[in-house]
Amino acid sequence: MREAISTEKAPAAVGPYSQAIRAGDMVFTAGQLGLDPSTGELAADDVAGQAERALANLAAILDAAGSGLDRLVKVTVFLAEIGDWPAVNEVYARVVPEPFPARSAFAVKALPKGARVEIEAIATVSAG
Repeated sequence: MREAISTEKAPAAVGPYSQAIRAGDMVFTAGQLGLDPSTGELAADDVAGQAERALANLAAILDAAGSGLDRLVKVTVFLAEIGDWPAVNEVYARVVPEPFPARSAFAVKALPKGARVEIEAIATVSAG
């Protein structure tokens, strides 16, 4: 059984997708840009600020699903420029608790809204 997860504390889906899907004891998020949920615009021009906001959006979605950043098992990071990786990695190491989840990172040609980073995740759901 699949349950769509939605919260106003993260940007609304702008197409035919859910912010996340909870399936059993797992939650699968859509990719999150560094968008301010109240404006739908990028929260920062720099990649570190965008990464911080993207992770905050993920945290809000995971919370709505009964999970959290401490329950992450797999994270995928998409970068508009691979040279931004050190700045994103610094934010990630500060925000995501240990033990760190498995992770992949890719440079892509472009991201929506001119974003510099997008982050998606898979996490377990807290009991209860």
